[in-house]
Order: sequence, then C-alpha cells, then structure tokens
Amino acid sequence: MQYQYSLEFAQTMDAQDALAPLRHHFHFPVINSQEARYFCGNSLGLQPKATESALLQELNDWKNWGVEGHFNAKNPWFPYHKFLTDSLARIVGAQPSEVVCMNTLTVNLHLLMVSFYRPTKERYKIIMEAGAFPSDQYAMESQARFHGLNPDEAIIEIAPREGENTLRTEDILSAIEMHKDSLALVMFSGVQYFTGQRFAMKDIAAAAHAAGALVGFDLAHAIGNVELNLHDWDVDFAAWCSYKYLNSGPGGVGGIFVHERHGNSPDLPRFAGWWGNDESTRFEMKKGFRPAKGAEGWQISNAQVFQMAALRASLDVFDKADFSSLAAKRDALTGYLEFLLAKVIADFPALNITIITPHDLHERGCQLSLLANSNGRELYNYLTNNGIIVDWREPNVIRAAPVPLYNSFEDVYVLAESIRSYAKEIL
Repeated sequence: MQYQYSLEFAQTMDAQDALAPLRHHFHFPVINSQEARYFCGNSLGLQPKATESALLQELNDWKNWGVEGHFNAKNPWFPYHKFLTDSLARIVGAQPSEVVCMNTLTVNLHLLMVSFYRPTKERYKIIMEAGAFPSDQYAMESQARFHGLNPDEAIIEIAPREGENTLRTEDILSAIEMHKDSLALVMFSGVQYFTGQRFAMKDIAAAAHAAGALVGFDLAHAIGNVELNLHDWDVDFAAWCSYKYLNSGPGGVGGIFVHERHGNSPDLPRFAGWWGNDESTRFEMKKGFRPAKGAEGWQISNAQVFQMAALRASLDVFDKADFSSLAAKRDALTGYLEFLLAKVIADFPALNITIITPHDLHERGCQLSLLANSNGRELYNYLTNNGIIVDWREPNVIRAAPVPLYNSFEDVYVLAESIRSYAKEIL
C-alpha cells in the first residue's frame, strides 16, 4: 500500500473502510471535552456500548428470578459459559470442545501446569522467553519450586542477541533442540507484551513436540489481535485474559484451550472442582470426580456470569466481521502508523526514538513499541494531556496499538502529528 503523510489520505482510507462502522459499537473516553484517540487496547480494551444492557439483563434476572435464574433467566446461568464457546473457538482456531471461559489468566496457567508440567528426573526444564510478563515469570518460578526444583536450573530463558530487541525464531528452535533430552515444557507468549513481537507459534509447537516436550502459550496479547490456529498447530494448551483486545472490562474473565487429545483423556491429572464434573451427574453430589469432556473438564467453579456477560457483548461485535478482514485492517493501520512515525523520526532525529517491534507483518500484531531513549516519559505525558491515550512501560517504552475494531486511520495520523508537535516544542 502506498501511504501518504496527510490528513486527507487518512480520511479517504476511513471512508473506504468497510469495518469503520464497528467503531460506533464502543464508548471512547473524553479528555478536555474531546473524544480521546485511544491506542491502549493492548492493556485495556474500550467498553462496548452493549455491555451496560448485557449486565443489566443479568442484574434484572437475578432480581426477578433469584436462584431460579440458573434455569429461567433470559440467558440461563447454568450453561452460561457455553454462550461464549463458539465465538472463542473461532477466534483461537479451535474445536468448540477445546475451549472454555473460566477464572483469570494466571489462575488458569497454574491449573493447566498441574496437568502439563509433570517433571521427572530426566525431563524437568521449561523454556520461555526472557523478559516475559511478570505473571508468567512468577508462575513458572513457583511451579518449579512446587516440584522441589531450583528455578535457576529448571527454567531456560531465551533472550535476544546482543544489540537486538527481539528474538530470532532460529534461536528459539535451537534452544529447544539443545535441551531436548531434559525438556519438559515450552511455555511462550503468543505476542510479547513489551516489544509487540509475535512468535512463530506453529514452529515452536512442532519443535517442542519433536523434542518430546509439551507446549503451551500465554495468549494475553495475542487473542483478538493475531490469527490463531491452536488446533491445527497442535498446541497442547493455552490460556488468556479477555480485558485487552477482547474488551471485557477490568479484571475480565479468562479462558483456556486444551487440545482434544488431552481433553478426551479423563485420567490426565488436574485439580478438580464440581463445575468440571460431567454435567449429567454434577448435581447428584456424589463422591468421585468424573471430568467433563474437553476443556470444560478443567473448570472448578460455576460461571462468573456478570463478567461473562460483559465479554459476550464484545464477542458479539467480533462476530460481525471475519477475522481475516480484521487482520487486514490491523496490518494497514499499524503499517500506516509505522510509516508516519518513520517520517517524524527522520525529521527529528534528536527525539531519539526507535521502533523495536518487528517490521515484518507476520511477526507482529496491532502493537508498535517505541523505545524512547530521551524524554520518553515527558512525551507520554504530552500525548495524554492532548487526548491521546497510549501506554507507558518502564523503563523507556511507549506502546501504541491501533485496534481494527475501533481505531481509524485518522486516529493514527493524529497520533503521529502529536509526536511531531511535541518535537517542534522541545527541539
């Protein structure tokens, strides 16, 4: 695509965008009496306008039905998690039986590790990316210690080469091969939260299995952002949150994927709870856990109805567009932002800004991470004060994510122009 640095070009692109009407399904924050330009969907997605009515429906059914709402509510609570299954399966590329909405991300990681990290004397190592999100680091460390292992010996962190900001796929695959005789698990992000790098999940899964290990992914920054085909990629398990690109609200409910070969193995160890029991006998209240088939067998407690209602409102918006169209717009928006920023950086080299997210479209999603070596925090504050919401990550990175569901090309142009205005003021 031949981009142009002009407001007219951005507005023309918006006029031609078939997905532009989806923007009107969301509320935007207001700063200085103006609708904000929002680029923080990689941290907390915007609220769908349907969320309020979705929550009110459940509140009213609780008021009117009490406990009978489990079966008599407009959307009965007993099977409520099932209302989200088909949409989630489509987004992550799974069979419906392989996904379930439940709990929150790190809770789910620990529950899945019970089943999929079972170290032996010979195979006990975990490979993950260096600088993973803290919840992943803490989960892996504590799991190693739970099994009586020293995390410094059990966990292998793959770091970028000296002078580089992102990982090379060949280095990940080489590490898997190097440690294949002692490797139990490969546990990676789908998209790296700090750099915005999308990892080659299919290749990583194949290499892990060839080494005799299992493979899992934290999809917090991937789900709703990049194309996923977890079933066909032969991923063993995955977990995600839903408050970023899935727009379910702060602390929103999480979800899991368990490949059907594991989901149909009732003897696979897991921590059991009554909602994971076969629903045909769940209310018999008998001793002896009989897991439901598929990912539902990892449930512990009944559905978080209010949180799931909020997520359902967002998934209804996702269902209005096929993901290939969303991905195409994602790449166009992010490509335009990269083009504009390159112009600003070239015009104002003293800004000392570097885009550290990969240029290759197959190695990134919505997010561009800007390494701001000089006055980064001041630039972030300037943008915020001027109605542009981006994200700051210590020590010196500004993250901006043009989300195809609700961001426009004009949004992207205004962000770049605001950085240019800041440069003119200080340089």
